[in-house]
Amino acid sequence: MAASTPYPRSDPHPPGDTYCLSPAGLHARLEEEINRAERHGLNLSCLLVVIENLDELAGVHGEELREQALEYVADALGRELRRFDRVGRPSDRELAIVLPGADGPRGEMVARRVLDRLRAIKVEAAGQRRSLVVSVGLAPWREGAGADDLLARARAASRQGNGEDSSPGTADPLRPEVGRPARS
Repeated sequence: MAASTPYPRSDPHPPGDTYCLSPAGLHARLEEEINRAERHGLNLSCLLVVIENLDELAGVHGEELREQALEYVADALGRELRRFDRVGRPSDRELAIVLPGADGPRGEMVARRVLDRLRAIKVEAAGQRRSLVVSVGLAPWREGAGADDLLARARAASRQGNGEDSSPGTADPLRPEVGRPARS
């Protein structure tokens, strides 16, 4: 794989720091941050990243490429985030980013940075360089919602951003509180 980092982080995670949480670790972290947000009246957002062409790449270049690509992307994103933001894998084809203290507009800024960073990543296998096809969904936390609900809303936003959900009044993946008209 090849990628460039035009703006290296000024405060990188220490060596050996884990960038990518397991599904159980991600769920625990989301619940922890939700509890903190409830207690202190803080904002929280969840960003879901889906690499749409991962199955295609794995089919052509082998299953190892799927795992390598997800690990590489998680590591690259972890270096772009704040120390207390966390990247985790809710499934074998998704990455979730927990953004404590981020409301919808701040989460949108992170989502745009994530998309910019992912555009720089190319997968190189068997002499071919291919771009990743990525969908991103953003869900700000709402009082009373749990970790599963937050992830489900982020998933729905990522599917809608990919054109899978075009019903009227659904949320724009990067503007979660604003409805969008149906596509024709």
